Amino acid sequence: MHPFLTEKKSAYDAVIDHVLKELGSLRTGRASPAMVEDIRVMAYDAPMDLKSVASISVPDAHTLAISPWDKSLLQAIEKAIRDADIGLSPAVDGSVIRLTMPHMTEESRRKLVKHMKEKLEEARVSLRQVREEARDLISRREKEKGIGEDEKFKVFEELDKCTKEYVQRVDDMGKKKEEEIMTI
Repeated sequence: MHPFLTEKKSAYDAVIDHVLKELGSLRTGRASPAMVEDIRVMAYDAPMDLKSVASISVPDAHTLAISPWDKSLLQAIEKAIRDADIGLSPAVDGSVIRLTMPHMTEESRRKLVKHMKEKLEEARVSLRQVREEARDLISRREKEKGIGEDEKFKVFEELDKCTKEYVQRVDDMGKKKEEEIMTI
């Protein structure tokens, strides 16, 4: 792999990490801490991620249990979950907040798949933007006589191949997630 592409690999990896996070936050009918861990909670006069102020566990396939480390944050966490509008209603049970996943209908599953596909397309666009930025930079280097024309086309070819591989990874993640969503 050309040294220039090694630099751009981190940008491609960042897109993949973002997609993984986005897909993990989609509600599939099964409880997952990723659905709520990044919700912003006002704690100690500053917004913080839920995962920073509470433990999030999965007692069963349809329930999340959120236990704040500081019990005084219970109401702030409950408010943050309601404000996040994730389609779940928090229920305070002593010092624990419980979130129960409703069973998904066929229609809600289809809507979720459609939403997921929009996220995947955004990721593909981001990957192509990384590729275009790299192509522009390579062309500028050629004009500055940093690389030759043959090397430029060789790097373009490697760049296109790398982009296709990352787009395929996004597509594969999408197929796997769609299967998970549509499984009852």
